[in-house]
Amino acid sequence: MTEQQPYRVVARHPRFELRRYPAHLVAEMRVRGSFDAAAGEAFRPLAAYLKGANRSRHGIAMTAPVVQEAAPETIAMTAPVVQEEGDRPDSWLVRFVMPAGFTVDTLPEPTDPRVRTREVPDQLVAAMRFSGRGTAAAFDRQATALGRAITGVGLRPAGAIRYARFDPPWKPWFLRRNEVLLPVDE
Repeated sequence: MTEQQPYRVVARHPRFELRRYPAHLVAEMRVRGSFDAAAGEAFRPLAAYLKGANRSRHGIAMTAPVVQEAAPETIAMTAPVVQEEGDRPDSWLVRFVMPAGFTVDTLPEPTDPRVRTREVPDQLVAAMRFSGRGTAAAFDRQATALGRAITGVGLRPAGAIRYARFDPPWKPWFLRRNEVLLPVDE
């Protein structure tokens, strides 16, 4: 079974849950293009890193989810609550969460200069789960609903919306697990 990123549920609300994610390591790649094309373009170099395209030539186990968010230079144009058609960013960060047990010092260095590794600090995050295809339109609907739900209970966004896919593309669409994640103020 694929290792999943750990978290602790802090509170449950009718439309979402509040989670505490501990600090964790990621391998990520910046990609320009559409939402749907970005994940596909980044997947091969990130998967190659896991398969041994790194300085130690050691394989790393795949984990879930694969996370995508607007790259920092495009975040200003993407409100976490409502996003107008045509305001979709064209630069994305696609991330693989690294398995537990690695540290900053033990995680192998990528050989592909487009892939970088880093530590993501611990965060309080609102999360909404949904099933189905992880298309841009589906994620946009869920992101809008999550943004409205968190502001409806008095929470404030503290970062960019993240889109999380948990399943391989060959899994039937109606069984797929997807999530929208939004960091919130403490």
